[in-house]
Amino acid sequence: MNAPHTAAPQRIDTLALAETPEGIVLSLQPAGLVARTLAFLLDLLIRLAINLVVLMVLSALGRLGGGLALIAFFCVEWLYPIVFELTRGGATPGKGVMGLRVVMDTGLPITPAGSFIRNLLRVADFLPFGYAFGIVTMLLNREFKRLGDLAAGTLVVHAKQVVLHDAPPDAASIAPARALSLSERAAIRAWAGRARRLTPARFEELAQIAAPVLPPVQPGDPKRSTAERLLGVAQWLMGSRG
Repeated sequence: MNAPHTAAPQRIDTLALAETPEGIVLSLQPAGLVARTLAFLLDLLIRLAINLVVLMVLSALGRLGGGLALIAFFCVEWLYPIVFELTRGGATPGKGVMGLRVVMDTGLPITPAGSFIRNLLRVADFLPFGYAFGIVTMLLNREFKRLGDLAAGTLVVHAKQVVLHDAPPDAASIAPARALSLSERAAIRAWAGRARRLTPARFEELAQIAAPVLPPVQPGDPKRSTAERLLGVAQWLMGSRG
């Protein structure tokens, strides 16, 4: 079995792996178009409600109130996302309801410069109409980034903690055919821990990559798939000798 990683962190399905300056690898789940669109619509309704209240209050001031209202509309449109993204939650109310947050590509909290740039470029994302450029850009990259995210180095992710490794399913332990390196042991245990979150076909496909570490099937052995036998190796690596 070849070592699973050689250089840069590799993408695992829909997860994005980010490495902090301290060398800590974070697993992030980028938010897709649907979740982000719903969050945007919620934020739009909130901004419209704020603008309506502002207009009702300032309308009593006549022309002065009209001018102040325009300034207030501008501030609400441009400062609303920046202020909320720079809070501890890193999300506007709409994103918060949808369980999303904005982070830097490193997985660290978004910086003021990052928030300013990504929101400033909403103008470019909107072109030619209806955020067409932004939507197309999101659909063309695996991390669903719009133009503002690409320029600012930011990422909209699901705030819920990503669980990479569950307890592996039970299986009769099998000793590997040869001594395994630490990276091979880690790869097999990580694979086994994802059993409940991968489709059976994908789980088996990944198991085939590690098939060379499996001992030959002996006459009389029960018929088991490669994935089932590799689960046995995972159990053996975790100390099971039953």
